[in-house]
Amino acid sequence: MHLDVQDLRNFYYRSALGRAAQKSLRGRLLELWPEAKGQTVVGFGFAAPLLRPYLADARRVMVLMPGPQGVMPWPAGMPNTSVLTEETLWPVETGAVDKLVLMHGLETSERPSDLLDECWRVLGPGGKALFIVPSRAGMWARRDRTPFGYGRPYTPGQLETQLRKHQFLPERHIGALYQFPSQQRIWMKSAPLFEKIGRQMPTMMGGGAIMVEATKLVYPPRGRPERTRARRAIGVLEGMAEPQAKPV
Repeated sequence: MHLDVQDLRNFYYRSALGRAAQKSLRGRLLELWPEAKGQTVVGFGFAAPLLRPYLADARRVMVLMPGPQGVMPWPAGMPNTSVLTEETLWPVETGAVDKLVLMHGLETSERPSDLLDECWRVLGPGGKALFIVPSRAGMWARRDRTPFGYGRPYTPGQLETQLRKHQFLPERHIGALYQFPSQQRIWMKSAPLFEKIGRQMPTMMGGGAIMVEATKLVYPPRGRPERTRARRAIGVLEGMAEPQAKPV
């Protein structure tokens, strides 16, 4: 079940914990993808808080928000690029996307298999997708006061297995949200230290979110191609251009 767009907006833009989460996730995203010059960048779910750095250089930035969640204008103070869409039927041409970011989309979807098929469809050759989901081992998935406390949490292995079934090749995975999911002053002040230490730890330990980067696989046709021998040309007109000798 998708969260309401108003709740997501209030968390990421109007709460101290949400702004800290936005900073952590955006920083990790920029480590993977520092730029997107001349590329088409699309976010699905509620990926808007992460995509602002690409507005300057990308050819196009679009935010798709599923119908059950609702939509809000984005970015603030600029021409709107957000679209309300069907969860598994996007208004995007096949193969048109260079970079795709899913956040609060996969874990809350009632049709995750169809959603991954749609992700595969819109991603172009050589394009990359980043799937951000709650970590099953993290503290954020255990507290429903944040958006990461809803939906199905994953382990890195579970997410990678699901991606491979839909013709994605997982390439890198990192963690994020190492701070304690609380707005108490003591935890907010220690957040930078927890984030710094957490980035040195394995992905499966401690982080509240898992970020898996994957590329689109295009498989060759299955089976062995059948080769048929070309028929010999009909020899009705043979010998008309040059007379052929016949045995006596």
